[in-house]
Amino acid sequence: MRLIISLAALFLSVVLLQLGAGGLAPMDALSGVQLGFSKSEIGTLGSAHFLGFFIGCWWAPRLMGDVGHSRAFAAFCAAGTIGILAHMMVVSPLAWAGLRLLAGLCVAGCYTVIEAWLQDKVTNETRGRTMGIYRVVDVFGSLGAQLVIGVLDPATYFSYNLLALLCCAALLPVIMTKTEQPQTPAAPRLRPWLTFELSPLAGFGVIVAGVSGAAFRMVGPLYGIEVGLSADAIALFLAAFVLGGAIAQFPMGWLADKYERRQVLVGLSIAATFSCAITIAASDAGTTAVYLAAAFFGFATLPIYSVAAAHAHDFATSAERVELSASLMFLYALGAIASPVIASALVEVFGASAMFVFISLAHLGLLAFSLVRMRARPAPEERTPYVYTPRTSFLVGRLFSRMRDRQ
Repeated sequence: MRLIISLAALFLSVVLLQLGAGGLAPMDALSGVQLGFSKSEIGTLGSAHFLGFFIGCWWAPRLMGDVGHSRAFAAFCAAGTIGILAHMMVVSPLAWAGLRLLAGLCVAGCYTVIEAWLQDKVTNETRGRTMGIYRVVDVFGSLGAQLVIGVLDPATYFSYNLLALLCCAALLPVIMTKTEQPQTPAAPRLRPWLTFELSPLAGFGVIVAGVSGAAFRMVGPLYGIEVGLSADAIALFLAAFVLGGAIAQFPMGWLADKYERRQVLVGLSIAATFSCAITIAASDAGTTAVYLAAAFFGFATLPIYSVAAAHAHDFATSAERVELSASLMFLYALGAIASPVIASALVEVFGASAMFVFISLAHLGLLAFSLVRMRARPAPEERTPYVYTPRTSFLVGRLFSRMRDRQ
């Protein structure tokens, strides 16, 4: 309990960071529509966010080594605050893409610092409890970030200033904590294709997870507008997606530990494709039906990253786990960078349902590839425990590596 209290400042920073920088994506989508941006331009903003996120994941451990944890956190937090504040000063899709890159850099960099701090403070005895609280905090912060746009008016100075204030406030708990700064961890070596070397299916699975998650988060508000949802209804629509994914982690974790993980991926791919069809069908059935469809979509798609990651770790040695986690994040970022641009262009040309057709095709591809890989080689005899893994930084692998090695 004493350790949890000492880490409360870090958890508070996570929540504030999610509310500020995390709330920027849906706010930008709604503001872009009001300001006359094209759907493709709005999709580019989402891609820019994940490009900045990937740069932050790679750069943050090196910056911590140069200036320390607190200064690195302050630098990343300042970048995110600037990226949010400047939105209403320069109203241009190209300028906003650059500002969203700063926001993505901020999220990845701040999470890297927080996770390095956690890694230094937890022990084998406290790791499970601490990581459980961390994952709950992260989920509820993400949930709050989707809901915050329901009470803010798009394309106004007040809304962006409030998001910037929340992002800047994330500085205070970290800067003022009395917890001693840890030693700087070594930056993980990035071997981008390590996942494919160990498990081609896992590599394809995390790319598809990036495609579906980024498309829904970044382009989902456009879909909501197309089907007639108000701003507060869009907030609930996105929150239902996050909540559905959070609920799914428990049953999917049990299934992934009890049955062959490739079979679980097959089941999730079928469910994801089915959820896309349901979401399209629910667009004319009222807001409650749209919320339920979004929750089912999150339930079917969000666990895919963790199941695919667990499958990859089944083939890895203890020495490869950190580098494998970095590789998984790299592949997720590839899917997440490409997805919003493609999905928004399809919505612009073919209408709102085109985004879910695109996502369903990605999951049908994962389904087919899963069946092929099941015939290519047998499942490993020994498996690591399933771990719900946040997609936050390259260092997250260090936090969960010992939990995966538990037999």
